Amino acid sequence: MIQPQLNEHNKQEYPPMHTCEHIVNRTMINLFGCGRSVSAHIERKKSKLNYLLEACPSETDVKRLEDAVNSVIARALPVTMEYITQEEAKGRFDLERLPEGASDAVRIVKVGDYDECLCAGIHVNNTSEIGQFKIISHDWDENTKQWRIRFKLI
Repeated sequence: MIQPQLNEHNKQEYPPMHTCEHIVNRTMINLFGCGRSVSAHIERKKSKLNYLLEACPSETDVKRLEDAVNSVIARALPVTMEYITQEEAKGRFDLERLPEGASDAVRIVKVGDYDECLCAGIHVNNTSEIGQFKIISHDWDENTKQWRIRFKLI
């Protein structure tokens, strides 16, 4: 099988942290009914994600998020890729985040049966390679209705 030619990716993520970002995004959707993060800064030592929410999550919500993400990681899910055309992706994925001039072929990254999204980044092969997810801080911006979490993997 010939691998489709994709646009070059502009950054080199730390695979465990980047794969964890996918799990956090799906968990936020599941728990809070929000969209995927509106802003992300993913690094090896610590990362941060911003979400648009109606209200600031409680400390109980923070613990629930942490526990849910770690539960998914513990399932040792395979992380796989699939290539489709942008036309095939319409209605299934948010194409608004694709860069201008993106190739017709797009890559879907799947975390077992838990999450799938368009992504050109680098990932682990299995969630068992991630480690434990730990929220180290979080804050709320009432003006923008954004919740920022800072996390690390231990």
